[in-house]
Amino acid sequence: MSFTVRTFLLIIGLFIVSACGNIKKSPPNDTDINLRFIDEYVLPDETTFANTRVGGLSGIDYANGIWYAISDDSDFPRFYSANISYDINGFDSIEITSVTHFKDSIDEVIPKGFVDPESIRYDDGCFIWTSEGNIKKGLRPFVRISDSVGNFVKELNLASRYLPNENPDLGPRHNGVFEGISVSKHKKGYWVAMELPLKEDGVEPTLEETDSPVRIVYINEKTGHSEKEIVYELDKVSRPAIDGATFELNGIVEILEYDTNRFFVLERSYSMGYEDGGNTVKIYDVDANKATDVSGINSLKVERYTKVTKKLLFNFEDIRNELTNGIVDNIEGISFGPDFANGNRSLIVVADNNFSLYGPQLNQFILFEVEK
Repeated sequence: MSFTVRTFLLIIGLFIVSACGNIKKSPPNDTDINLRFIDEYVLPDETTFANTRVGGLSGIDYANGIWYAISDDSDFPRFYSANISYDINGFDSIEITSVTHFKDSIDEVIPKGFVDPESIRYDDGCFIWTSEGNIKKGLRPFVRISDSVGNFVKELNLASRYLPNENPDLGPRHNGVFEGISVSKHKKGYWVAMELPLKEDGVEPTLEETDSPVRIVYINEKTGHSEKEIVYELDKVSRPAIDGATFELNGIVEILEYDTNRFFVLERSYSMGYEDGGNTVKIYDVDANKATDVSGINSLKVERYTKVTKKLLFNFEDIRNELTNGIVDNIEGISFGPDFANGNRSLIVVADNNFSLYGPQLNQFILFEVEK
């Protein structure tokens, strides 16, 4: 075969391979992770355990075959242990097995109304958990470590910008403080997320596009001091309040670091007046590798910096019709569970039912498969 013929056939061959490749190539995908909805389980609203009502489940975690869920009951701050049985086909059962009450630094049960528990993670035999406090009443938010039976171990140090103060233009917003926490991937510290922007950083989200940057703080486990802060930009509120209501909000409700500087972030928008619960909940895949450390910046309004990047991973609107009464409830917790038999990770989210104080809500658990 001559050089000319060989060359011609080679060119034709390359064209064919290229053309076939173009035909078979999948559309570009911004992430190599996919969440597949599997099932929902609703724990009855009237469920009780050891003289407590099971509800207000604002955070969830899994370790060593046991699930843990924190209750945001400010009267009796506590967390539950549970057995959650499921496989790749769905849930089998959820059984509460114990309840643990948090104690303060003088080894007494925390008095009523002093804390607002929001998130919990297991870490080497202890539990790290957050409280939003009560900004209006001057009760400081915190991040604490308790042992396995709820005894106080230590409180982590936070910058003064996160504490109540008398300046109306500075500091945290009421009910918008430490909503989410994650143990770092390398197990050397913790990531703690604000729900809403600090007053000096930006405005609360509205129905219009706004500049609403939220700080996520990294705290060194050994020293107990924060070492860096990164910025996450919130979406606008998803829909207007209706039927005469005016209350609307959007914020971070939980974070979960799945790889170094890579997170799942639960973002929840809520608007009053809707029979479907009024919640629009999304999971974002977040990359913080190029994010600026803003711990030295007092106000994000006046400085230039690089935020984390966020890509929509899952919108709960896509499964609303598959959930109880079409309700996406007040989802606030997210955690990996044991791997499925096929090697893929399981993921569970849980909703805080607010003890149905504002109308019927659900102790809603939702199961996903993490496909890669």
